[in-house]
Amino acid sequence: MARDPDDIDAVPLRHPWRWVIAVLLLLAFAGIAVSLWQNDNVNHPTINEFIFDRRILDGVVLTLVLTVVSMVVSTVLAVLLAVMRLSNNPVMNALSWLYVWAFRGTPLLIQIVFWGYLGLLYAQITLGIPFTDFSLFSVDTNTLIPAFVAGLLALTLNQAAYSAEIVRAGMLSVDEGQYEAAYSVGMSPTFTLFKVVLPQAMRVIIPPMGNETISMLKNTSLLSVIAVLEVYTVATQISSQNLRQVELLVVVSCWYLFLTSVLSIPQYYLERHYGRGNARTLPPTPLGRVWAVLRPTPRPTTPRADAP
Repeated sequence: MARDPDDIDAVPLRHPWRWVIAVLLLLAFAGIAVSLWQNDNVNHPTINEFIFDRRILDGVVLTLVLTVVSMVVSTVLAVLLAVMRLSNNPVMNALSWLYVWAFRGTPLLIQIVFWGYLGLLYAQITLGIPFTDFSLFSVDTNTLIPAFVAGLLALTLNQAAYSAEIVRAGMLSVDEGQYEAAYSVGMSPTFTLFKVVLPQAMRVIIPPMGNETISMLKNTSLLSVIAVLEVYTVATQISSQNLRQVELLVVVSCWYLFLTSVLSIPQYYLERHYGRGNARTLPPTPLGRVWAVLRPTPRPTTPRADAP
């Protein structure tokens, strides 16, 4: 096929400075990492000794349990609070607003301490008829709400307030016509919420909720004030015995970085899953990008004018 002399050869634009900047940043990061690792004040055998210590691993497991349970329960509460906030019922709307106002307006650390020392305020928790002496049962507060439960309550109730605003923003991003269309075909409000509204709102909800999950993972370290044995508390107890604070902080940081990286994977693929209807072509995955660099697709060649 003869080549038209008016044809234009499209040549991809080169970006050499991108590679130069990337190499400089990589060298800077490597220099900082080497400087920290070769610091004479860091005792590397201590890091190697405790990175997989049984107590540290138990703390990591407890940290994950706290993170997962808090996020699951708080997400359920967040959906309920968001629906209440968008409701036309003034009582439900006011209660939802009051909840968000109270838990977002006070520091998480104060809420943790409050739940941890609830026994100082209420020595006994009693279920019965108010303003009478009749009670079904009475139990010691510290027995009913130990340190683990207190930390779980604090993290869950606090996170629900933030997640409620994220869910509400996602629901507001769905066009009103979706509600009208669902109601016109006889769908109930509950069915519309879970089958029409929330699936479309997930595209807006997932990215900030992923960030909140990672923040929750790190916020579990605040439970050290009520002696919940998550990974940071355990590391603090060990360092108070061997006086290797920096080395144990390195151990904890490595585990937090690893867990954060693991939690980022499902967030990435959830964003791709719920973003399918928003973009015609999804961007390649990280592995796809690496493969494209290693095995670039050859560009189609234009036949020469003198070719048969």
